[in-house]
Amino acid sequence: MFGGTHRPAEDVPVPMAGFPSPFGDSDDDVFDEYGEFVPEHLPGPGEFLDGHRVLTDEEHVRFHELTRDLFEERTVYDMTFNYNLARLNLDTRHMTAGYRYAEEADEPSILRAEFTPTTQFCPQTHTLTIGSFRAWNGLSERHDYDLVRVRAAPMHQNSESVNDRLEELEEEYRSTGEISHVPDEDGGSPAMGHTTETDPTSGDGPSAPF
Repeated sequence: MFGGTHRPAEDVPVPMAGFPSPFGDSDDDVFDEYGEFVPEHLPGPGEFLDGHRVLTDEEHVRFHELTRDLFEERTVYDMTFNYNLARLNLDTRHMTAGYRYAEEADEPSILRAEFTPTTQFCPQTHTLTIGSFRAWNGLSERHDYDLVRVRAAPMHQNSESVNDRLEELEEEYRSTGEISHVPDEDGGSPAMGHTTETDPTSGDGPSAPF
């Protein structure tokens, strides 16, 4: 009718085009499957893997599927994106981020794992890499490697200090077979994102990973 007031049937928020939410698992179409090896959606092997036998195709898939299970058991989660850290490899919104793996050329029982974060300023790289080291080596009976060595890619602004700490942890593990407490240098702020690790004997849910 003339003179009437038009009102929309309902107020529906419209998401901004081109900016998918980085949080949670609601946009499953932006993730590859765990059983897929899509090299163009993965970081290229960096200098820590240079000269070693990089895992590809089924070998990469098998170890990364195991990684998903170990990270789930130890609750190695990227709290910024609210998912198991292994899923970062499958996230097509971050195609140069995640883990690549290589067996050492002279000692194939040792695996090298290089982590490339989403940005050079990622505040949780220290915590994520150490959480990964603890999961892989704390549950070493679940895979065929005597040691999994972990490093952050050099594109990260603090990669040198992060890798120094990882090397110390690795040397201690080689010497003692144990992994000691390592302080969380990012301050443990959930808002910035970090891993948590559940003590299965406590019944208290996730706790600080170290």
